[in-house]
Amino acid sequence: MAIKLSKPDHQQLVGSIRRYFDENLEPVGDLQAGLLLDFVLREVGPAIYNKAVLDAQARILNHVTDLPGEVYEREGDYWTSKGKK
Repeated sequence: MAIKLSKPDHQQLVGSIRRYFDENLEPVGDLQAGLLLDFVLREVGPAIYNKAVLDAQARILNHVTDLPGEVYEREGDYWTSKGKK
């Protein structure tokens, strides 16, 4: 699954890459920054995405596994709770 960015997000990230290069390395243009962004999205992006999916899955499974504890309701509670009002 290719990671696709909206045009505004892509432009913002290109600007961020340019600023990083300006402040820490040598200035680059939009073309160079865009090529670097595309490379990172294709090469590094999937690893980050897959890790995020696994983290989300683990969190969801943890909640589903404990579902009875999370949402348990006592049964046959009408008469015992009626006197407590």
